[in-house]
Amino acid sequence: MFIAASTGCFADLSFENACTQIADLEFDRIEIELSSQREDFSIASIVADPDAAMTRCRTATRLSICALHVVSEIDPSDYTALFKFAKLLKVTQVTMPSLEIGTPFNDETDRLKHLVAQATQDGIRLSLKTQIGRLTEDPHTAIELCRAVKGLGLTLDPSHYTAGPHRDQDFDIVSPYTTHVHFRDSTPDKLQVPVGLGEIDYSRIISSLKRYDYRRAFSVDLLPELTEPSQRGLEMRKLRMLLESLL
Repeated sequence: MFIAASTGCFADLSFENACTQIADLEFDRIEIELSSQREDFSIASIVADPDAAMTRCRTATRLSICALHVVSEIDPSDYTALFKFAKLLKVTQVTMPSLEIGTPFNDETDRLKHLVAQATQDGIRLSLKTQIGRLTEDPHTAIELCRAVKGLGLTLDPSHYTAGPHRDQDFDIVSPYTTHVHFRDSTPDKLQVPVGLGEIDYSRIISSLKRYDYRRAFSVDLLPELTEPSQRGLEMRKLRMLLESLL
């Protein structure tokens, strides 16, 4: 198990500056957040030229790139280029969003079966982020999707189960299907609060994952719009040090 930081923590900066900030905070692994809304290093630019995008990543950072996180709903055909991009970076973990609440379960499983088959051929683990407003906001639905789509995993974001509509449910049930983790501190009323002021039980979550031989990343994934810019670096360091003490 190891600690990483997401470039999404610095989504308000350029991609290169985000990578520099993460290195300066003494992280040695990095997760790249990809968005169709971002003008700088957009998904469209990666799809248009995965080789050039790979070169840009290697130039921007010497840190080990451990995962990609697609935060936007994109055309399924775009994943062909994104998987190529991941292979060029030698990244095996890709997180994507499930479809929104209200999407028929069978429609989502049909979509995912095609994408997981493609990802598996490329040696990539594809996982759905557990997220408010999406089919995975209910831990039971999340694991049913994994059971219906062989090879599909989950990126556990416990904040969305702590502050979401299913906050009273035990989300340990997703541990056997978890292939990646996003961490920040949260309360039932706020998706993000300063580290140490929330109710995320990091020790319990890590212990639950260890029971299923989890050996992958814990990624610090602060939401920049909910973080004071002057405190962002401090909050990321605090969370990194806390997680390191529990491993």
